[in-house]
Amino acid sequence: MQESEFNRWLLAAIGRSPTAFHVAANVRDLLTDHGFTLLEESEPWDLSTPGSYVVVRNGSSLVAFTLNGEDPARTGLRMAGAHTDSPALKVKPSPIRRSHSYVQLGVEVYGGALLAPWFDRELSLAGRVSWETGAGGLDAGLLDFARPVAVIPSLAIHLDREANRNRSINSQTDIVPILMQAAADGNEPVFADILLAQLRRQHPEIDCRAILDHDLFFYDPAAPTLTGLAGEFITGPRLDNQLSCWTIARALIDAPERKNSLIILSDHEEVGSGSPEGAGGPLLDSVLERLFPEPGQRQQVIRRSLLISADNAHGVHPNFTDRHDGNHLPRINHGPVIKINAARRYATTALTAGFFRLLCRRQNTDVQEFVMRSDMACGSTIGPLAATRTGMQVVDVGVPTLGMHSIRETAGTSDCPGLLRALQGYFSLASDDPLWHGWLS
Repeated sequence: MQESEFNRWLLAAIGRSPTAFHVAANVRDLLTDHGFTLLEESEPWDLSTPGSYVVVRNGSSLVAFTLNGEDPARTGLRMAGAHTDSPALKVKPSPIRRSHSYVQLGVEVYGGALLAPWFDRELSLAGRVSWETGAGGLDAGLLDFARPVAVIPSLAIHLDREANRNRSINSQTDIVPILMQAAADGNEPVFADILLAQLRRQHPEIDCRAILDHDLFFYDPAAPTLTGLAGEFITGPRLDNQLSCWTIARALIDAPERKNSLIILSDHEEVGSGSPEGAGGPLLDSVLERLFPEPGQRQQVIRRSLLISADNAHGVHPNFTDRHDGNHLPRINHGPVIKINAARRYATTALTAGFFRLLCRRQNTDVQEFVMRSDMACGSTIGPLAATRTGMQVVDVGVPTLGMHSIRETAGTSDCPGLLRALQGYFSLASDDPLWHGWLS
């Protein structure tokens, strides 16, 4: 796949995936369309023959793996991981508010979102809802209004002359989206009825008596785009970390010769990963236990495996270069970034970094490094959690990005294709290849 073709495909994939639920569903469908067999955790697994498989948990995380017939205790697993969620505004359980002539929806801030960019943008609403069926049973599915339905207007500068000099944002009172004009008779709409009407429009075949509950998020419905005078940038919502999710999935599908491989795309990284489907939970452990029930064999596999944890990296901002360490200034369109932290907020070691450098060199992909300023707090990824839970070796990498955790972020058109090439080569590494063989020994 050419760089321009891959970027078009990537932008389309992000555009149709407004929440972690949609990412997991769309990646699942992509994999099954390319021959992966869908497994259910509640059912027995027959893995007696080589093949490719995918399993989804909570509708928002997934693990996919390929077994090619070689003994994983001898060859290890070529593993890669990312997270499906992005910072957003999550609708509260009983959200309807009426203020003067407006109906608003109360929200919680999900993750470390930059709040200022959420003002004065058209917002849509998507996620998962549960409902009562006509027979009195429980069911759930995806919902997406797929059009602008709300806005958070800024306070006019005339009413806040200090807004450009000293602005703070109260997450309880200042970022309450306006959903609609209130009815003249003062009757408030029932939010469950609004969702029921949308569900029936979107899925008329569904047997739904009443909406029971929801996990819904506001999002920017404007599509990701190519920007820059030469079209050298990607600007769009949820680049962190859907860029990595889709690149990993595409690399696994398109690997020239797929070896024993596994990918994990986890939800809830933006809020600490502490959930059954998060990287701090048992998802990866439980899949490995089912693949390798004998503990000794499982430890052999883990000790001979490597996880490439892919999560966006902080590109140097031309207006704020002092926020970076002067010797570590990742630039957009100069290759993936190896992320390093002495306090182990990233799990990279000299060994795993060296492996990734050689991997990229083989694919003619440049590599950069990122280290947080020593006087600033460092973020983290799923990498240290996976390393701590399983004992496997990890390298943390990512595509350099500007505006991370904004409602729209910016990356480069050559960096994701560079990461794609590296991962395709990674999933194809033969067990007797000097690079992988050196790792195994």
